[in-house]
Parts: sequence; C-alpha cells; structure tokens
Amino acid sequence: MVALSFAVLVGTAILTCLFMAWVLGANSNSPPFAPAIGANAISTMQAAFVIGLLAAAGALMQGGSISETIGGDLIDGVTITPLAATAGLLTAAGFMAIGIYTRYPIPAAFATTGAMVGVGLSLGGDPAMATYRRLGTFWLLVPIMSGGLAYATATILRRDDIPETVGVPLLAGIVGAIVANIRLGVIPDPSADQGTLAGFVSRPFGGGPTLAAGIDLGTVLVTIGAGVLAFYLVRERVRASVESGIRSFLLVLGGIVAFSSGGSQVGLATGPLENLFRAELGLPGIFLLAIGAVGILAGAWMGAPRLLQATSREYAQLGVRRSIAALVPGFIIAQLAIALGIPISLNNIILSGVIGGGLAGGSAGVSRRKIGVTITFWLVTLGSSVIVGYGLYQLFAWAIGG
Repeated sequence: MVALSFAVLVGTAILTCLFMAWVLGANSNSPPFAPAIGANAISTMQAAFVIGLLAAAGALMQGGSISETIGGDLIDGVTITPLAATAGLLTAAGFMAIGIYTRYPIPAAFATTGAMVGVGLSLGGDPAMATYRRLGTFWLLVPIMSGGLAYATATILRRDDIPETVGVPLLAGIVGAIVANIRLGVIPDPSADQGTLAGFVSRPFGGGPTLAAGIDLGTVLVTIGAGVLAFYLVRERVRASVESGIRSFLLVLGGIVAFSSGGSQVGLATGPLENLFRAELGLPGIFLLAIGAVGILAGAWMGAPRLLQATSREYAQLGVRRSIAALVPGFIIAQLAIALGIPISLNNIILSGVIGGGLAGGSAGVSRRKIGVTITFWLVTLGSSVIVGYGLYQLFAWAIGG
C-alpha cells in the first residue's frame, strides 16, 4: 500500500512537471522569434516548430545548473518531497495561468522560486539567505544590464558614421565569440561536467600557456576565430543585401536566444523533482531534463503559435534593428544566468532590452503604465507565491493525512 501511494505521488509529480514545462514552452520561448516573424523572415508555424526543437535542445544541454538551484539551494535543512514538488509546481503554473489570462507577463522564475521557498518553509526548512541575496542581486541588475546593453547596441546600429556592413557584423562577431564559450552537456571536459566548443577545439593542440583566470591561449585563439568567422559570414550577407542580411542575422539570433531560453527555463519545471530523481530513484539528471525537454517541445508546438502572432505584431512596430538590440542582451544575460545557476525570466530581460533600445531612439516606446503594472505584478508574484506554496502544501499534507 505504501509503495502504491509513493508510485501515485511520483506519477503525479512527473505529470505536474510535464504540465509546467508545457506552459513554459508555450509562453516563455516566444520572444526570441517574435522579431523575426514581425520582419517576415519566417512564418509563425515555422517559428513554433524551430522554437520547440531549439528550446528542447537547450533544455537537455544546459538545463542542469538551474534545475539544481531550484531543487536544492532555495531551502536549508530539508529535501523536497514528491508532494511538496507537486504543490510548488501547481502554484507556479497557477501564477503563469493568471499572467496568460490578464495578458501581463508573470515571470516563471519569480513564481517558481517563490513557490518552492513556500513549500520548503512548509516542510520545516530554513531560509537559504545566501542564495536569496545572490538571486536578488542578479535580478536587480538584470534591467540595468539588459537596458544598458540594448541601449549601447541600438546606438551602434543607429550611428551614421558606422555603416551597417560594419555595425551588424560586429554584433554577430561578439555573439559568435560568446557561443564558442557557452557550456554544453554534449561536449566532454575532463575538469567539468560540461565543456565549451572553444575548449574542445583547442584541447587536442595542448591549449597553450595559461593566461588570466585560468584560460589558456588556445581557447582565446579559438574564441577570436569564431568571432571573426561570424563577422565575415554576416558581413557578406549584409553586403549582398542590407535588409536581407539583417533579417538573416535576426533569425539566427532568435534561434540562439530560443536555445538559451530552453536552458534557462527547463530547470523551473524539473528543479522541484531533483531530489526525487537523483536520491530516491537513483536516476541521472539527464532523465529529468529529458522529461522537461519533452514538455517544452510539446508546449512550443501546441501553444506557441497564437502567442507568437500576438507578440510579433508588437515587434513589427519596433523594427529589426531595435529587435536585435533587445535580443543581444537577452542572449548574453541568459547564458550568464545559466553559468551561475540563477533562475531568470526571459520576458524580464527582453522587456528591459526593448526599453533600453527605445531610449537610444529618444523614447522607450513602451507604456509607462504597463511598465509600472508589470513590475508590480513581478513583486506581487514573488511574495504571494511563497504564501500560496506554503498553504497549498499544508492543504495537500492535511488531505493525505486525513
């Protein structure tokens, strides 16, 4: 009887994880391709198909760090049980549903973090204050970093003394250099769980002497080579046709951000089940990430097209250059968050980028009232999800105990 009850709890927790991943796939991965749709670089259905594949790939290759943070670093002194995981995921998904209904973006990172803190406290755990300070600091810096990077990017693209055959390829070169250094689960590394393309390519040649921060010369040279190659390829496209070249870069950039989105979002669905899969079932983390990837893939294919149509109309008004200015910081900050294991909201980053890019043109282009209401929603989400998560777990525990 006990084994049957445990099996039911495990099955319910996995289904809840799939549902949360589905919601994330349908709602949190649309911004990266919305600008490309608005610029007529790709159709809505094609974008939904590609988003699903790229986000699922990102979930499998990069989702582990944030999953571990959500599953084990938010509360001290207790481990998350299957019942607590179910309560936390249902709470987070409920807040996401409210955001969909009200048409104001509810950050999944805030909702999930708050919910898991709530259920952890309800289990009798202690607040992990060091983790909260780390998350809070990063979250407060996101609007500044995203807005500042978008402002700088938009300024470069708007300058008359910087031709577009230089400005756009320069951004592509920076993105290419960063891509060469993102950590991926499919790349082996003897000193880490995940390796980088730059490290993998330079390793057979010995890497060379070690420079600052433990980085070897070979990695630096491969990074520069990747940046130069990206610069050259995009420059050739832009020289052949400015508008076509820029739309092509926007499409590739959207794909990279969608991949990063999958890596940064899947942990919000899988994190609550980390203890269940690793400690109680004895399964490697890739199995859990695969479940989250399937949910994200299904959500993107089934639920993203309608949201893509709505958001693409907004991005069409922004224009391709300002859209690029919003997506470049989105990619950089998402990868930084993945490297640090910090759950983030891609919508938060993109919105800040849109505002920063708009300021470069003399106005933010976004309603001040909507900005204010959105920020209020974020703060209310973080606080109230703690309370709801705490209460929902208590209700579930009482119902099962009764």
